[in-house]
Amino acid sequence: MHTIGSITSYIDLAQIMLYVFWVFFAGLIYYLVRENHREGYPMDTGRNNSVVVTGWPVPDPKTFKLESGKTVTVPDLARKEPPLNGGPSTTAFGSALEPATGGMLDAIGPGSYTLREDVPELTTHGVPLIQPLRVATAYSVAPQDVDPRGLPVIGGDGKQGGIVKDIWIDSAEMMFRYLEVETQSKSGPRRVLLPVPFTRIRRNQVEVNSIYGLHFADVPLTRSPDQVTKLEEEKISAYYGGGTLYAHPSRSEPLM
Repeated sequence: MHTIGSITSYIDLAQIMLYVFWVFFAGLIYYLVRENHREGYPMDTGRNNSVVVTGWPVPDPKTFKLESGKTVTVPDLARKEPPLNGGPSTTAFGSALEPATGGMLDAIGPGSYTLREDVPELTTHGVPLIQPLRVATAYSVAPQDVDPRGLPVIGGDGKQGGIVKDIWIDSAEMMFRYLEVETQSKSGPRRVLLPVPFTRIRRNQVEVNSIYGLHFADVPLTRSPDQVTKLEEEKISAYYGGGTLYAHPSRSEPLM
């Protein structure tokens, strides 16, 4: 008996469509896995004389033209990562990394960061996206909110690390990204940025739990007093993130 859609007594159109779908889906998975290896590879295990993982399947290099006119080719198998400022805590494979110095500036663990472009992020009008209010004069603090300018900044040890001098606004997201803090270092006064998510702004002070008062003097600086690059943002946020574990030896010890 010949039914509608059947080609032979064992094969029909629905069965062929199912096989076509399986082949298509397998090809889609292969394509997505292949494209996924453009970022994050080659992967360095961080050990001496270790094999560099290039991933499989390795996609053909593709060049992207950026808005700035520069080009980026990925994957870049010749890319060299800077050496780790630390090493494995044990000889076991996959063991945690220990920083070589205090950990706050070693780019390891919670203090690690991505090597983004060392240029400011720009708006569609070609101006820096993040600016201090002394430059972005069209913005101000809402009357019902606390204006932190002039308030002391207190570290996780209860000691003052500096005084808020200005606020940096993200004009795209319409939110304050950083507080500009004036602190004292061995070479004299310096101004550093403090990410707002690391703060708790009260009416009489700004509290920061991730680092201590003395650590504000070593926050990575910006090249320009009125601009921050994408790489500088990474390093600044990583410094405060590193403090959550490395600000004091007791923070890296087991809780129990």
